[in-house]
Amino acid sequence: MLKAIIRFFKALNSNVHPGAIAHAVCLGMILGFMPKTNALWYILTVFFLFVRINKGTFIMFTFLFSLLAPLLDPLFDTMGWWFLNLEKLTPFFSWLLDIPFVAFTKFNNTIVMGSLLFSLAVYIPVYFLVRIFLKYWRAFLAPAVRKSKLVVFLSKLPLIVKIGEMA
Repeated sequence: MLKAIIRFFKALNSNVHPGAIAHAVCLGMILGFMPKTNALWYILTVFFLFVRINKGTFIMFTFLFSLLAPLLDPLFDTMGWWFLNLEKLTPFFSWLLDIPFVAFTKFNNTIVMGSLLFSLAVYIPVYFLVRIFLKYWRAFLAPAVRKSKLVVFLSKLPLIVKIGEMA
């Protein structure tokens, strides 16, 4: 996890494309909000690992959004229940459940469906907010943080230097 944090901060300050970082945050949000006890989570994880994003940022934000997910579970449950009970989609969901192995995705779980819907709904706003944050970080905040007394002190510690070299 420490390597993921170091890679994230290196990516913030390096020449990594802001879109790669923003997509990594958003994809981490999708996986972080979703319960980890279903096949859909594992399928999406494998798929996302083949996408060209900043992997350190992806792993870190998957973990951070996983910590936030229990607080939003009532919202996910409500959204999922509403969507799964739409009358026009009931025959489609019944058809999906008849397909072998599709039930392992637990798409019919209200929290799984609600977290997926919520994540997809806020994907684009979060993407643009991260892009805006990166623009201001690289232009104004990063130089100020680099010059701060705490960062200068920490960067001289041998342990921090070793960890930075390993990442």
